[in-house]
Amino acid sequence: MPKQPRFGSIVTVAFVATILLPAPPILAQFPAKNPRAWMNDVRIGAYGLTGSNAAQIVRQATNSGVYGIEVDNDIPGRYESFVDPTAKLQAIRQVAALAHEHGNHAFVYIAGLECITANAADSPHSMAKDHPGWLQRKRSGEPAMFTAKAAFWIRKGDEDVWVTPYAPEWRKIYMQRVRQIAATGIDGIYVDIPYWMTHFTGWENSWASFDDYTVNAFHDRTGLNARTDIKLGDFNDPGFRKWIDFRIQTITDFLAEIRRNATSVNPNIAVIPEIYPGIEESAVRVGADVYRLYPVVDAVSHEYEFGDGEDHTAASRGQYDWFMYQIGMQSFRAFAENKPTWMLNYSWDGNPQVTPSDAMKNLAMSELMAGANFWDAPGHTMAGSNDMATRTQIFHWIATNQSTFSSPRIPVGKVGVYFSDRTRNYFPDEFLRSYQGALLLLLRSHIQFQIVTPRTLASFHGSTLVLPDVRVLSSEELAQLQNISSSCKIISTGKVDDRLNTLHNLVHLQDDPGSTYLALAQKDFDGAPLDTQSRFLQSINNAADFSVQASPDIAVYVATVQHRTHWYFANFKGLQKGAATVPVPERNIVLEAPLRGGTNLHLLPFLGTAITLHGTVSDDRVKFNIPRIDRGAVAWTDHDGSTPQ
Repeated sequence: MPKQPRFGSIVTVAFVATILLPAPPILAQFPAKNPRAWMNDVRIGAYGLTGSNAAQIVRQATNSGVYGIEVDNDIPGRYESFVDPTAKLQAIRQVAALAHEHGNHAFVYIAGLECITANAADSPHSMAKDHPGWLQRKRSGEPAMFTAKAAFWIRKGDEDVWVTPYAPEWRKIYMQRVRQIAATGIDGIYVDIPYWMTHFTGWENSWASFDDYTVNAFHDRTGLNARTDIKLGDFNDPGFRKWIDFRIQTITDFLAEIRRNATSVNPNIAVIPEIYPGIEESAVRVGADVYRLYPVVDAVSHEYEFGDGEDHTAASRGQYDWFMYQIGMQSFRAFAENKPTWMLNYSWDGNPQVTPSDAMKNLAMSELMAGANFWDAPGHTMAGSNDMATRTQIFHWIATNQSTFSSPRIPVGKVGVYFSDRTRNYFPDEFLRSYQGALLLLLRSHIQFQIVTPRTLASFHGSTLVLPDVRVLSSEELAQLQNISSSCKIISTGKVDDRLNTLHNLVHLQDDPGSTYLALAQKDFDGAPLDTQSRFLQSINNAADFSVQASPDIAVYVATVQHRTHWYFANFKGLQKGAATVPVPERNIVLEAPLRGGTNLHLLPFLGTAITLHGTVSDDRVKFNIPRIDRGAVAWTDHDGSTPQ
């Protein structure tokens, strides 16, 4: 999990005269309707904050179109400032004030459960020396304590430890530091990787932590001894399932408490965790599940690097990787509901076959069309840019078209695909392959869909709901499915909860088309024919008001945005791992829509300017022909095509 370079454990504070900065006209374009509305519009750049560079940071951010300045000035994650935060708090006050003077917003990085002591070998005090009982531990008792060999952000001679969130004295001081940070006037607190230690070499299968504080807390909740009563890694073991639930709930509660403490001092402040696991099994392993976290925080910054290989940068993704990345982001947007999704991702890391500019543009396009906010950095650090001119171009173009990308999107699709978090937790491999495969089939077939979750199931009013290998349902979920099944076809695939047999309008496909198709696509993406799963596609009662005729290499999302029908196009045609940098143009796309949306289509190419195309009318329908889309584009009609005017 990448981190930007640290800039010293103690910040020397110096008086800095205010430097006059040009006020960017793009920042005032969309006035805030609520104190956190800025979070929907962010175009993020990251900077290392010292006691003397606040003005420089704000000036550089302004010049490159950054709106939403991340500053690295970690207080609880550095033992020296965990003990005495005075100097760093002053630096945070400076940058917050300057950012606000120039129409911007700033948020500050802090560690979650990690704490580094600089030059620990030469110091009489360190987190591990002073508080060994606070550390997370393996079942064998080995403490979560590491050196520079463990991760690139740990310097030689430093001590890196991971603390249990159940250490009461540590948690008391940590929350005090959170309140002190909130009191500086900073707009947000960015909490980096609040995980159970399972992600360093040798700890992957530890399912930590087994320190006394955590073991006692688990026993209090379940009556089980985590050291002796559970079968680690056995997803069929009831005790291990309780351990899974306990670990996820612990991290969720920790973030909720951070937010309660921060807003008790500054009601308008935001809390944003950085999480690298997405929807896959890694979320269960580290205990930070973004589905569970979204309701208790203000946004999630996803360090989601889907890629089939070691190098997960945009420069090294092929078509399969790009589509799976889209599925991840669409899931995040469904989890978030009305909250923003930030993507901290990495476009290029020295690949000689790919230009940084092209990799950055592909990444930005893919994220914007999926409804997420763009944040790219060089290599695997948070700060800087692979190509500042390209970043400036992208950011200013986004700002010019801000409402198109940051306004709420209401999907028009009447087909739902169910994300079952508890099935993912207990059957991660089986569920994910079925879920991702079903979405890939719909996405490549241009069947518009919604991702439905246990939180949104009761409000789903579509024509078809797909349950992909959903094996675990609560009684509440089952009751909600009963309610909607009278008017909605339910398609279950693979192995499912037996109680689903009581539903009306149930079609069960035992062969699990999603998992089958995913295997084909993973092996040979171009050669994976959609018609191999024709029974599944024909079973769907699409009943769509909108249709798209295009190749399966372009992703198309149709949604209502600001009372107009919008199409978001992401073109991945011809992209190959580590080689092709510019997609092959998609030609002759045909859209059909209700006539009530109007006969004009406004087409905005990625990084371009909008043109108007005129449709052909037939009865109560209108057809639009788009001659060409390069990387991506957005199109919209003059009215909402789904609601009579």
